[in-house]
Amino acid sequence: MNNNLTPMMKQYLEMKDKHKDCLLFFRLGDFYELFFEDAEIAARELEITLTGRDGGLEERVPMCGVPYHSADSYIARLINKGYKVAICEQVEDPKQAKGIVRREVIRIITPGTIIDTTVLDEKSNNFIMALHYEDNLIGLAASDVSTGLFQVTQFKCDPHKQKLIDELARLNPAEILISESLANFIGNPHPNWFDNQGKRIVTEYHSWAFAWDFTNRTLTKHFHVNDLKSLGLDHWNSAAKAAAALLDYLLATQKNCLSHINKLELYNIDKIMYLDAITRRHLELTQNLRDGSREHTLLSVLDNTVTALGGRTLKQWIENPLLNLQEINNRLTAIEQMVFDSRWRLKIKQLLANVYDLERLAGKIVYKTVNPRDLVALGSTLKVLPEIKKLLEEKKAGQLRYIFDNLCLHESIAALIEAAIMPEPPISSKDGNIIKPGFNAELDKLRTAATEGKTWLARLEAEEKEKTGIKSLKIGYNKVFGYYLEVTKANLHLVPSHFIRKQTLSTGERYVTERLKELEEIILGAEEQGIELEYQIFCQIRETIAQEIPQLQKTAKLLGELDALLSLAVAAVQNNYVKPVLNLSNIIDIKKGRHPVVEKSLNGQWFIPNDTYLDNQQNRLLIITGPNMGGKSTYMRQVALIVLMAQIGSFVPAEQAEIGLVDRIFTRVGASDDLARGQSTFMVEMQEVANILHNATAKSLIIMDEIGRGTSTFDGLSIAWAVAEYLNDPQKIGAKTLFATHYHELTKLAERHPEIKNYCVAVKEEGEDIVFLRQIVPGSSDRSYGIHVAKLAGLPAETILRAKEILEQLENERKDISIRQEIPYSTPVQQLTLFNDSNPILDELLNLNLITTTPLDALNILFNLQKKAQEYLKR
Repeated sequence: MNNNLTPMMKQYLEMKDKHKDCLLFFRLGDFYELFFEDAEIAARELEITLTGRDGGLEERVPMCGVPYHSADSYIARLINKGYKVAICEQVEDPKQAKGIVRREVIRIITPGTIIDTTVLDEKSNNFIMALHYEDNLIGLAASDVSTGLFQVTQFKCDPHKQKLIDELARLNPAEILISESLANFIGNPHPNWFDNQGKRIVTEYHSWAFAWDFTNRTLTKHFHVNDLKSLGLDHWNSAAKAAAALLDYLLATQKNCLSHINKLELYNIDKIMYLDAITRRHLELTQNLRDGSREHTLLSVLDNTVTALGGRTLKQWIENPLLNLQEINNRLTAIEQMVFDSRWRLKIKQLLANVYDLERLAGKIVYKTVNPRDLVALGSTLKVLPEIKKLLEEKKAGQLRYIFDNLCLHESIAALIEAAIMPEPPISSKDGNIIKPGFNAELDKLRTAATEGKTWLARLEAEEKEKTGIKSLKIGYNKVFGYYLEVTKANLHLVPSHFIRKQTLSTGERYVTERLKELEEIILGAEEQGIELEYQIFCQIRETIAQEIPQLQKTAKLLGELDALLSLAVAAVQNNYVKPVLNLSNIIDIKKGRHPVVEKSLNGQWFIPNDTYLDNQQNRLLIITGPNMGGKSTYMRQVALIVLMAQIGSFVPAEQAEIGLVDRIFTRVGASDDLARGQSTFMVEMQEVANILHNATAKSLIIMDEIGRGTSTFDGLSIAWAVAEYLNDPQKIGAKTLFATHYHELTKLAERHPEIKNYCVAVKEEGEDIVFLRQIVPGSSDRSYGIHVAKLAGLPAETILRAKEILEQLENERKDISIRQEIPYSTPVQQLTLFNDSNPILDELLNLNLITTTPLDALNILFNLQKKAQEYLKR
């Protein structure tokens, strides 16, 4: 290090050397300053002025800064751009420092560890994740530091790493830590390693953090258990190592004990209705396909929550449908109780409107960033708990019973906040005027000293005048000598012996007394001492509340569930939903079902409902044909959404619904490509189909919308035909399937398989125009009406006319490509080959003299060859 550097700059560079991957916010007085390259980056990204200062070098050191009291907004902007920020604070009073003020990095803020509630989406979790690979198992740990949520799982890795991709899509982490083994397993950077702005969100973390000894020591120490078996991790080695590495990273960056992360939640992706990334995207559960926002999603329809707790809970429910019939029915029973009592719903909603984000408030308490207004918010929340519990006593059924039985009222904390904190305190905990009068006697005395000091001095002055007989005696003050009693020369003979000379003037003398010293000590600095004492009392209150964080988190979870249930009840009432019947049958029977999102977007227009009946016997696979824009995709998606809503425990948009639990929902909808990885639309489509064929079971629900359209007609038809047969075959999958297609030849499958049924979209033709009736009816369609749709889209009339001419010509020339015989899976497909010398058809073709053959002879020969080929195929 350059010896010419100033002491402050040396200190800065020492800190920066330990945090090379961060922008270092270096506290200098009332500002956080950045220097050198950090300053250049911050000035550019924050659009603030880049200046310079003398640092002991020949050239001025680049510098920029932001006020400490408004630093949060600047830090948030840098975090959103993918940077990490290290906060270097003054950790001693500058007035008492000997030499340069001691500074330390008190916290490192990263995209996955930000806790600023003004930046975070209040109704979504902000996850940081760690991944480890071992023995063909991927261990995953994910935490939302702002709420204390800490989850782990592990799963076998499939060849395409699909489960990992799906979990990344579900959790949408802001930051990912990976082990060396995981990095080697993945190979080239995966697209999920980058955020929407193209910034890498993955860091390869220290190998030692994934070692078994370190894992065991870290997890048992933090969660206060004797062994990993107590955490349920005794057979989850890969998951345990990911959890330990993540916890180590959080402890290292947050410089905090993280006592709000006090529970390790295990989840098994095979024990929930697992939804892959493709299905989540196609069904637009929480993000739409257009811009990724919540608008026009299932979440937007169902979310009537009034709290952040409820918003996050509902989102989690939608993303994780249940497989446990009892849990589903508990939710349905609770919602049913709410649906039929509008008075109760209104009261509970009004009470929940006073509930603040307890989970993130708990996080702030642990981080010691909670402010006085946050405590008022906490007090307001706790104040309504008795009323909420009283209302719950009226509806003790299903999940409401569990909430009632476990809801804690936190009377002691509520009473403490009510007694101690001013109703409208300042934001800062160091500005005073936080603690109520009467809560602390010493503080009251200091406040009295600060506000009534002049009264005390006037009273003392009057008393001394009376005692001494010096009528001109007065009490004065200056910064050098403090308070004094001033006596003119003419009255010096009257000065009593207990007066202590302080200063001699030309006009008289100044004195002090023990009483005046006492008052001076009280008055001078009383305000400063009062503010300091208020901060100490505030910290004591904060620590008292911190002792109840686990119970506060449990209360937060219960309130979130209550709000989510209320939200679903409100959606049911507003949208005329019904309670579904769920069971363990293999039947999906929906009467007059509707698409929940499309219905809401019609703005009062009538949505045409449709029935659906699926089972694993005689109605296993429905082939749906009909025009584009006729409603096939809407119909199929609505079936999937109704089943999903039922299994999150929600009422559904139908007149009646019986749902046999499904283990998974799969979708193959629309066309998309992945050009970044060199994959065409057709390749992506085939990968999605392959995922379904490899993972679906007889208990699954499958939505197939137009497969095989990205290649030649015969190729596409062949693939679609083979896939439909595979899905229908109970020896292969035998799943309940909705299969929409424009290959009308597929309708012939129903003639050979009684469990396959044909349905089509009803259309009314009026001359050359058509009307889409949006009704799904039994039967098949032999037309797609694509030209009619093109006309509606506004193609030029000349183009439409020419398309009709070409269509007519093609239909006249079209050959019958129906498959005349179903070939069992066990029989190898026979085909003609030009290299089979024993083939009589080949012999006849080779012996033909095309020069002497007349056109009539050629036609007869072709007819005979066709008959022979048909007979050959029947062998």
